[in-house]
Amino acid sequence: MRTRRNSRSQSLPAQALNDSDMTEDFNLNPADEALPEEEGKLITLPDGRELYEHFRFTADKGQALLRVDKFLVARMEKTSRNRIQQAADAGCLLVNGKPVKSSYKVKPDDVISIVMDRPRYELEIIPEDIPLEIVYEDADLLVVNKPAGLVVHPGHGNYTGTLVNALAWHFKDNPDYDVDDPRMGLVHRIDKDTSGLLVVAKTPDAKTNLGLQFFNKTTRRRYVAMVWGEMPEKHGTITGNIARNPKDKLQMAVFDDPAIGKHAVTHYNVLQSFGYVSLVQCILETGRTHQIRVHMKHTGHPLFNDARYGGDVILKGTTSAKYRQFIANCFDTCPRQALHAKTLGFKHPRTGEEMDFDSEIPADMAALIDRWRNYVKD
Repeated sequence: MRTRRNSRSQSLPAQALNDSDMTEDFNLNPADEALPEEEGKLITLPDGRELYEHFRFTADKGQALLRVDKFLVARMEKTSRNRIQQAADAGCLLVNGKPVKSSYKVKPDDVISIVMDRPRYELEIIPEDIPLEIVYEDADLLVVNKPAGLVVHPGHGNYTGTLVNALAWHFKDNPDYDVDDPRMGLVHRIDKDTSGLLVVAKTPDAKTNLGLQFFNKTTRRRYVAMVWGEMPEKHGTITGNIARNPKDKLQMAVFDDPAIGKHAVTHYNVLQSFGYVSLVQCILETGRTHQIRVHMKHTGHPLFNDARYGGDVILKGTTSAKYRQFIANCFDTCPRQALHAKTLGFKHPRTGEEMDFDSEIPADMAALIDRWRNYVKD
């Protein structure tokens, strides 16, 4: 379902440079700091953006002063100063961890990084005929309803069977779309076992425009989730910095220290309470890794059947055998975290028209909700 509202927008510059033109591995940092859904070192810039490091160079101790675009062109095959200047204009060219202009003069021992908004693909992306539920498509963008279980980006053992492979198949006859070109493609991500709406940019201008909308928090995203327990209020806001859990690198966690992690805000509304679990709507003000899952865990209400954050065991209810069997049946009905990205809204990158999309709650979550409704009736 889609609704529209009229508006106007500014044109924005094309973003970043094409890493498919850079075939050498230039001392790329390993991915041991990444979560399983991610590939490559994740860097947080001073403005809060999270980008992946694709290439890194360290200037020699005897390095003479030299413009950074000339420095990189001399060390990277099949690229140009124009592409590097585009990367600098997009804030994707860093020196010692800070964005610089293409005119920056490289000094001895400087560390120069090229970063992008998606993981580096170490292998060729093979088009695969994976069914896609396309909600909307035009010349600039595509909105897809991702099923649970489908990995978004290749990496960490998931080099095939991903949404990117499916998009490569969908666009295989489109000469203007290059699945390896980071200037187009997925604008944001959701976890493997989360279902819901995602927007894909088909042009560099669309990618830049939509990316800025996400960064400026002008997009509209609503999720539906089932959580353990009853929320303390019918409406509320969860605020807490999110960073990697030092005790478990596969998890994120909330920290009270404002110097740790990134600011994150989740608003919620209780849609229905079933006593031992609640159906809630979550509205993201920020978009951090695992944000809803982490915030709900932090408040003592993990997502139902969220194995990573402790929601895959009985946390509320009775100790009777009948109840334990009921929960086991619920876990079988929805064998993943009960989280769905239901709505997505943004301004069209070319026309400026406001666009809003809605999706049905998927069958596994719908069946789970029905089980709880029937349980409460009994």
